[in-house]
Amino acid sequence: MKKIAVLHGPNLDRLGKRQPEIYGTATLQDLERLLRAEAKKMGVTLSFFQSAHEGALVDRIHALTDRGVDAFIVNFGAYSHTSIALRDALASAAKPAVEVHISDIKKREKFRQTSMTAGACVAMISGQGFPGYIQALHRLVGS
Repeated sequence: MKKIAVLHGPNLDRLGKRQPEIYGTATLQDLERLLRAEAKKMGVTLSFFQSAHEGALVDRIHALTDRGVDAFIVNFGAYSHTSIALRDALASAAKPAVEVHISDIKKREKFRQTSMTAGACVAMISGQGFPGYIQALHRLVGS
């Protein structure tokens, strides 16, 4: 059974409360339920981790890689635009990763329009809301 880790960065735990006009009113728990249901249909095991701390995300990438995770779905939030450390951690994992952004980063503030971490990913999905995570899951499973 394929094992995929879903990693979320800062402020993703505030989904449903933070800027609902941009991110909607659904919560991180709602997203996890949606993904678990889809993963079950696909015969995939998911794990979830959220942290506002860059080092904790780096440590989790390393630990999951050492435990044999097959792939990553990542939304590093603001760290996507700034973190060489997260990019390097994903690159060193040598596992396929898809970066997801709920909003369309190309239509946001100038400083959000470039992702530093996307270069270590096989794809980036931006502006599709929660369905973007389902697309990422299908991309990684190959269906």
